[in-house]
Parts: sequence; C-alpha cells; structure tokens
Amino acid sequence: MKMNDDFLKSMKDAFELLRTKGPKEATAAIQRALSGSKGHVQRTRASQAPSTASDWAQAWTQTQTQTNPTPHAPAAPTFDADTPGTFSTHTFSNAAGQRQYKLYVPAVYNGQPLPLIVMLHGCTQNADDFAAGTRMNALAERHGFIVAYPNQSKAANHSVCWNWFRPADQQRDHGEPSLIAGMTREVMEHYRVDPARVYVAGLSAGGAMADVMLKTSPDLYAAAGVHSGLAYGSARDLPSALAAMKGGKVRHTRSHGAPQRPLIVFHGDADSTVHPANATEIVAPFDAHISTQSSGATGTSNRRAYTQQRRIAANGVEAEYWVIHGAGHAWAGGSQRGSYTDPSGPDAAAEMVRFFLAHPRAQ
Repeated sequence: MKMNDDFLKSMKDAFELLRTKGPKEATAAIQRALSGSKGHVQRTRASQAPSTASDWAQAWTQTQTQTNPTPHAPAAPTFDADTPGTFSTHTFSNAAGQRQYKLYVPAVYNGQPLPLIVMLHGCTQNADDFAAGTRMNALAERHGFIVAYPNQSKAANHSVCWNWFRPADQQRDHGEPSLIAGMTREVMEHYRVDPARVYVAGLSAGGAMADVMLKTSPDLYAAAGVHSGLAYGSARDLPSALAAMKGGKVRHTRSHGAPQRPLIVFHGDADSTVHPANATEIVAPFDAHISTQSSGATGTSNRRAYTQQRRIAANGVEAEYWVIHGAGHAWAGGSQRGSYTDPSGPDAAAEMVRFFLAHPRAQ
C-alpha cells in the first residue's frame, strides 16, 4: 500500500526525536503513531498505520530517502577500456524468492580458478550504480577476479535496502541470506572459482548484510568488507534498527563468540546516517592486539585524512578498521559515476581487494 503523508510525517518527527532526545522518546513516538493516539507526533488513524514488516520497511526507508537525499544524481553507468570483460544479468530463485544479479567476468579469465567478490549495494542503489561508484570491475580486470552484484527487489523493500534488521533475514539458509549465498554458489558452479577466495562486501544496508553473510556462512566466505554498515545482530526490527543507526544502545553482538573470519571496516566519522559507533561495535571482538597508524592529507589536494587500525582477536583472526576523518555516508575513494561516493577519501575498493587477496580461507 502507499504510505499516507501523516504517517511519514510521524516517522520524520520520530527520527528528529531520536537525534535530539534518544531512542526511548523516538520509540514512544512511533508507538503513538501506530496506536493513533495524540502526542508529539501527528495523529495517524490506526487503520492507516503500517501493519507488516514490509510496510514498516517502506515507511522507514521513505523517511530515510527524504531526510538523507543522495549527494548527487548518479550518471548513467558506463564501462570503458578498463573493463573489457563481460557484464551480464542473471536471475536466481529459491524457496525465499527471486532476485536478479549482475556478474562481471574479467577478460583475463581463461578457465583458471579466480577469486570471487560479492558486492551488496546500499539503499536506493542497484548493481549498475554500485559497480560504477566502486569501480570494482576495473580492479577485477587488474587483479583477476570475478564480481557478483546481487540486486535487492523493490517488492522486498520499497527503497531496495537489504533487510539486515529482520530476524528472518539474519539466519543461514533463510530469507535474503539464502538468496545471496545461493547466487554465490551458482556463480561458483558456472565458473572456476577458487573456493578459498570467496569474499563479500557492502555499503550501508549492504554492509550490514555483508556482516550477516560472514557470520552465517563462514564456510562460504573467507572475509568481508563493511563500509558504513552495522554489526550482525544489532537490530531485530525497525525501531531497534533506527536506534542502532543513530548510535543508540544496540543489542550485545559480541555474544556470537570469537570472530571466525577476517574483516575490513570503513566508516566516516562525520556520518549522520549510520553513526560511527556501529563500526566500533563491528570490530570490538578484534581487541586482543591493536596497532594504529594515522595519515594526514597527502600531497594530493582535497584528500581526506584517516586513521587505520590493525586489530587481532584472541584467536588470531585479523581485522582492519579505517576511520575516515570528515567523511559522511559514502563509499570512500569512489567514482561520481555512482551515488553515495566520496572521491576524496582513501580508495576503499582497492584496500578491500588488497585485504581480501591476503586472506584466503584456511582449508
């Protein structure tokens, strides 16, 4: 159904309450909107309020799109001499539904086993946009790997966000994790992929889902990259997702045990869409040994400074944590051919590829 203006206004007001007062006040405002009672949030008839998780997702993501518009309209994706491989569209189906995905196979592929990187776009994006913004296909050509870009459907989420916050989509072999893992395995069946070098990465909601995939399928993915995302288990519904995104108290995600696979995490310290505290939560289990190095702006003009940490968990699993100073909610070092990119940041895509290729899965 189409969300009415009153409820969207209520969600905006709740969002503002979360920013200015906290999750408790924002949740109370949402509950008043749902019950139709009078309060700080404008009254909405209960018959008009959303009644399903899908409706909640539509309301939340519409509000996010309106209050956090894309920094620029992406140009039509174009691929040039740097990407002479094939970029094709495929469809995958299982009991959880059906999704399309784009697949880049580099021209250097000649039947030899190659790594595979699965890239999960953020809200309002799609595979073409994400490929253009991250320039991952050019890196695939340069370093020799295959790239898969799953596409979320608008039917599953109004703003094509991955539903990282729903319990049904946080479980192995269920919901969206089963679709993403299924696409990964399908590519591995049709092409010679090195099973020890399969990776997953994403931005924002896609970054959160990348962490879900790593935690639920550590036998499939050797490592993950999370850019401006959230930790697995940090939310269980829309209100807790809203609270986590704005830096409110989140569920204890460290109870999932010692990390099984390496992680590389990027986050801007001026991100007002997903609070930087979420990145801290993701890397918290990697706290047995921490070494830090900082970089000021380099000789190139308009380059952002960053702080990079190398972190090692008690069981020896490694993580890298990049804090990009002054950066907002955007892919660092990306191209303006895609949305939600910050060309002045360090090259997150290149650093992820470096990290991934240095961390094959132990046999």
